[in-house]
Amino acid sequence: MSAIGGIRTSIRLRIVTAEYSAHHLQVLEGLEAVRKRPGMYIGSNGSPGLMHCLWEIIDNSVDEAVAGNGTRIEVVLHVDGSVEVRDRGRGVPVDVEPRTGLTGVEVVYTKLHAGGKFGGGSYAASGGLHGVGASVVNALSERLDVEVDRDGKTYAMSFHRGEPGLFDDKGTPRPDAPFTPFEERSELRVIGKVAKGVTGTRVRYWADRQIFTKDAAFQLADLETRARQTAFLVPGLEILVRDERPAGLAGDDGGATPAANETSYHYEGGISEFVEYLATDAPVTDTWRLQGSGGFTETVPVLQADGSMKATEVHRECAVDIALRWGAGYETSLRSFVNIISTPKGGTHQQGFEQELLKTLRSQVEQNARRLKAGNDKLEKDDVLAGLTAVLTVTVPEPQFEGQTKEVLGTPAVRTIVAQVVRKALAERFGSSKRDDKNQASMLLDKIVAEMKARVSARAHKETQRRKNALESSSLPAKLVDCRSTDVAQTELFIVEGDSALGTAKHARVSEYQALLPIRGKILNVQKASISDMLSNVECASIIQVIGAGSGRSFDISTARYGKIILMSDADVDGAHIRTLLLTLFFRYMRPLIEEGRVFAAVPPLHRVIVMNPGSKPNETIYTYSEQELHALLAKLRKQNKRWHEPIQRYKGLGEMDAEQLASTTMDRSGRLLRRVRMEDAEAAGRVFELLMGNEVAPRREFIIDSSDRLAREAIDA
Repeated sequence: MSAIGGIRTSIRLRIVTAEYSAHHLQVLEGLEAVRKRPGMYIGSNGSPGLMHCLWEIIDNSVDEAVAGNGTRIEVVLHVDGSVEVRDRGRGVPVDVEPRTGLTGVEVVYTKLHAGGKFGGGSYAASGGLHGVGASVVNALSERLDVEVDRDGKTYAMSFHRGEPGLFDDKGTPRPDAPFTPFEERSELRVIGKVAKGVTGTRVRYWADRQIFTKDAAFQLADLETRARQTAFLVPGLEILVRDERPAGLAGDDGGATPAANETSYHYEGGISEFVEYLATDAPVTDTWRLQGSGGFTETVPVLQADGSMKATEVHRECAVDIALRWGAGYETSLRSFVNIISTPKGGTHQQGFEQELLKTLRSQVEQNARRLKAGNDKLEKDDVLAGLTAVLTVTVPEPQFEGQTKEVLGTPAVRTIVAQVVRKALAERFGSSKRDDKNQASMLLDKIVAEMKARVSARAHKETQRRKNALESSSLPAKLVDCRSTDVAQTELFIVEGDSALGTAKHARVSEYQALLPIRGKILNVQKASISDMLSNVECASIIQVIGAGSGRSFDISTARYGKIILMSDADVDGAHIRTLLLTLFFRYMRPLIEEGRVFAAVPPLHRVIVMNPGSKPNETIYTYSEQELHALLAKLRKQNKRWHEPIQRYKGLGEMDAEQLASTTMDRSGRLLRRVRMEDAEAAGRVFELLMGNEVAPRREFIIDSSDRLAREAIDA
């Protein structure tokens, strides 16, 4: 005990006597703070942080375009790992800033909280507000080159990890070239001439690998998504993205991107066209445009001529522009923006929009309660947002964001202004005497009330299910061949095509953990059908009932009865069609199963080859899964002078196999082949399902014609 007490005493004395005085404090000046704590400014030092740096440079060019200066921006991913952004804006100022004695270029790229977006009149509203974007990128770059076209000349300046100087690279810019920093005064070099009136800025930088992780890379898919989004938000602006990197360096796409991939984005329709692009389901309403503005006052510190800051009450004007439409589906796609900057986590503008939308539609339902048979239940936000695709944009000088990453708007007054605009615009829409407006308003209210009733019904059903005895299973379909195990992590549900395959599968399965559910032929195409049609369809209802987790917005994956859902259809065209219909059902109404990787497609063999061995050695059975694999096997056997039984068995369906063959090739965990159904890009998947399974025939016809040259004639069963 004494030894322990002695240890405790010594520790206590060390804590008490530890020194802590002013010389222990570190003062990080200039760009040192950015390099020391990059996460404070760009979120992370991985690929997201690398992309955030690129957004900062692109947003500066976009702000110029929004202000009416330039209609084209180019983004180039160079072979050497650098990235370049070119615009035809006014160009970064090149004259000397009087307070610092530095040129405008050096101020913008080396001084934190410096720029033309602090209310000085250069920009009415912009995305860059803190004045740290360009300087942060410079601080986190091994090399940054900037060229400015102004006043008939081209000016240039280079930086090494934020420090201005000269690189001795002999014509080919390299980040590891010998660098000489400026000692007495910086030099903004004149390197050429341009025609009168030509202006613009070109920024090229190499990210510093001392800061960013080794696997951090520019993601082409993210860049193209952002470029497309910005082109929608700024009608008339063209954004060109060119990837000059060799295959294998093009981000996270596994090297599938070819070198010199160039795409141009240019839209004249604005956010209305953006909504049409985002929406994948059949429309219930046209795309509605809600526009308006409002003013508010706030007290902010304003820089005075003598350099001091004075609290001043200023008037702000907030412009609101919203495009929205409701579709037949239940998924919600809501994008919000402030001064072209995406706010994925919402903020006061989104709060005002959602609150007023719910309030207005509640009022409309109450006024039409008798026709709608709404009862005493009240609409909830999810009922209103179901099937909604909307783009919400606000333009406001000096908005208050939460953090440098600008993901949440915090300006309180914007909530009220957005709500007022929504209230007024929707009142005009619902009060319109035009026949088309009346029809759309009526269909919208019908849809919203149907969503409300479905939610109430689902909640009541869930409560009823919870009260049921766990041993009661009479509600399950009679055709389900269930397994004995209740361990969800181990159980598997095979959705089998036809009764003939079911009979074989019963003998091939492991009854402890493998369940079987047969379906009759091709199920309902739920991409075209309504929710009520889907629920009334016997096959769809059986699948949803057996899985036991609900459907749509009420789907709860934690209550699913099986760990794996395996689609087992014939290896022919009809089998592929059935599998597509089933995947459409899962994608639209049980999407979390796909997102968590719990949906699989069984891969049954196409051929059975019996290789004859000489003497008493038993014959060998080999299964192949494609025509190419069969031809390769036969060529190999010929080379080995081996013979096989003719004719080679070609399986047209699962029912042609016996139980042993089906088990060893398709169902037995030790020998089967499963294809996991993944959904890396939900939006792209949704567009493909709508193209292949939706109501619009013309786009599907064009797709079939354009893709016909990739179809192998022998793959068609005739």
